[in-house]
Amino acid sequence: MTQSQTQIKHCRQESETATLAQGLGKAIAKIWTANPSAHLNLALEGDLGAGKTTFARYLIQGLGHTGKVKSPTYTLCEPYPIQIDQKPVTIYHFDLYRMRSPLEWQEAGFAEYFDAPGLCLIEWPEKAENTLPSFDLVMTLTAGDTEAERVISLNAKSTAGKQLLEQI
Repeated sequence: MTQSQTQIKHCRQESETATLAQGLGKAIAKIWTANPSAHLNLALEGDLGAGKTTFARYLIQGLGHTGKVKSPTYTLCEPYPIQIDQKPVTIYHFDLYRMRSPLEWQEAGFAEYFDAPGLCLIEWPEKAENTLPSFDLVMTLTAGDTEAERVISLNAKSTAGKQLLEQI
């Protein structure tokens, strides 16, 4: 197992959070360009209002999705098919906040998304307890002193996660 590596980013305004998320998107796209069958698991942790969904929106848009990015709070998962280097890739955006049972996401048939090429981006992963596959990158968002300010901790948990940190 790879030793974890952490970076802390202080974003003083929403545009800085957007730039960080879009930079992460470019790093993810580089991994997919080099290996179109790559799969990445990213966790978004933080309290209500910490900016997880906003970060996810900027990341998904940074990867090339041009439509609206909806919060999957009620559907648990929203898929976003995109093209990277003219190859199809799907981003699966999960929000597990309303889950009543740690196994609910598996019962819904979502486990197969973690084996397919693409990205699983999970908000509130702690709701699934230990039923999720391991993460490549765990991001913890903390609200700052102003409405737009965020402190974002990026913790690489795999070789791919370290590659992402090195490129942002």
